[in-house]
Amino acid sequence: MADSPRPAPVSFSEFDAVTTPQWLERIARDLKGQDPASLAWHTPDGFAVQPFYHQEALQELGGPPTPQVRPHAHWRNVPTYSVPALERGGSAIDRAAAALHRGAEGAHFVLAHAEGFDVEHLQQHLPVASTYLGYTVRGGAARLIQRLAALEVAPRGFLVSDPITRHAPDQALQQEELRTAIRLSKNWPEFRALGINAAFYGNRGATATQQVAFTLATAAAYLSALPTTQDLTVADVAAALHVHVAVGPNYFFEIAKLRALRRLWATLLHAYGLPAEAAQQLTIFASTATWSQTTLDPHTNLLRTTTEAMSAVMGGADAVSVGAFDCLFHAPNEFAERLARNLPVLLREEAYLDRVQDPAAGSYYLETLTDQLSREAWALFQKLEAAGGLPTATGLVMQELHASAQAQFQRIANGEQVVVGTNKFQNPNETFDYNPKRLLRSREFDSTRATYPTEVLRLATALHFERREKRKKRAAMVLLGAHTNQIILESFLNTLPEKERKELRAAHPEGTLSVLFSSTEEATLMYATPEQFGRLSRAISRVPIDEPNFIPPALLTADLATMQEAVQVFGFKEFTVQGYSTEDVLARLQGKK
Repeated sequence: MADSPRPAPVSFSEFDAVTTPQWLERIARDLKGQDPASLAWHTPDGFAVQPFYHQEALQELGGPPTPQVRPHAHWRNVPTYSVPALERGGSAIDRAAAALHRGAEGAHFVLAHAEGFDVEHLQQHLPVASTYLGYTVRGGAARLIQRLAALEVAPRGFLVSDPITRHAPDQALQQEELRTAIRLSKNWPEFRALGINAAFYGNRGATATQQVAFTLATAAAYLSALPTTQDLTVADVAAALHVHVAVGPNYFFEIAKLRALRRLWATLLHAYGLPAEAAQQLTIFASTATWSQTTLDPHTNLLRTTTEAMSAVMGGADAVSVGAFDCLFHAPNEFAERLARNLPVLLREEAYLDRVQDPAAGSYYLETLTDQLSREAWALFQKLEAAGGLPTATGLVMQELHASAQAQFQRIANGEQVVVGTNKFQNPNETFDYNPKRLLRSREFDSTRATYPTEVLRLATALHFERREKRKKRAAMVLLGAHTNQIILESFLNTLPEKERKELRAAHPEGTLSVLFSSTEEATLMYATPEQFGRLSRAISRVPIDEPNFIPPALLTADLATMQEAVQVFGFKEFTVQGYSTEDVLARLQGKK
């Protein structure tokens, strides 16, 4: 309107401009003789982050890069709902429908059995034509699209099947399924039928560089394999592509990761002869990472998901899904789902994080970080392509992934990487509002997470003390994890004075399993080879020693005499540290000393 006040230009003319040499001089003075170069941070991605960036950083990039724009003006708040194999999804659909009236703007269904999903119930309770709906399936992608097409509306949202990432055994059959899904959804302009599950890597410890590179390699595999000479072009495949990423708590790196992905997406499509406009249509669905969640001091998960959601929005995600803070140990519940759903609402309605496209554009640090991640990711992508591309190079991908995950486990163990409430600032008097025994027995308990080696030890010792109080005349053995002896040792050594650590650091063998043997009288840390534990668990479970399909459980129980005899027969070794008893080790690891 004509009488509306015009915004005043932002100006800080009252402050003198500060040059880079002046900043460096001030930094050197504040460091009192310490070399400023010593403040550089060497990242898990293999490059250094400087403590200071100024306007020259953009000049080194050839000037400020062009801001990145999402296909849609606003990002969506899209909660995730899991549907187990023996359910048809009615409960999840009803919860999603209720959530739409309470701040959600869509729903993402993770289907263990796509064929059984109740599409008719979905249509009855959700406006399919106008609601952003995503589906992640392990198979049956084409059939699900056919059933959606039978609704005679044009759905909005995405489908993630991604047989390459989930290592499906019959790739040829799976690729034909994807071709059918793409053909059936060609006339749905706001639906992407070819989702890439990049979250798989983010939730298993991949670095930001690896996540971007692996995503590009997967996209390249589909762009090369799916087009046909008849009715499916490279442009059709590119238009169907969509990416699901997991966003961790490393705030700035996660922002840069999404920005680097969009930048390299344009480079990838250009290599296939597609125009820049095709790359601008990429949609990104970002969910908060399960990799960073913990069962210890679990309300800290609320803080992690807050920074993760902010990174997703600032990095340019089109839709954001915040996980419930207690999803590792509680069934879905209204309280946790409400907190998760309202977090993006707060970011939009109170923090105004939907008002600007690419708010990171022009930041000296973030633009430099985006460029570094882009360069490193493209180099790794080229390495994978030189090895034959995916799925041929799957072994190389899993090798890289394993190495980065193990390195992160090690950093958490020695305290270099802090997880608040787990390896630092623990609550020594913490009580659990869930049953540790039931959780350790559960097949659904996620053992791939960053904090698992630490928290499973705490849960096992909590279970031991609970059993001791009840004076049960039985023994229990808890599998703490594969290859975690060194992690437990590093965690313990980190509680000791520095002078005591060197001589104890090589105290235990690598390549073994850690277990906690618990009787009513004491808890003893032990180690054994995988073969030893497998044979013992078969004996305790009364399964034939040569049974190939038996999966040893994480928790074994038996009468004390049987367990003691089995431990002796199968040759388990006590986890000892010279000068410290098991009780000392456990007490220190739980923050009680």
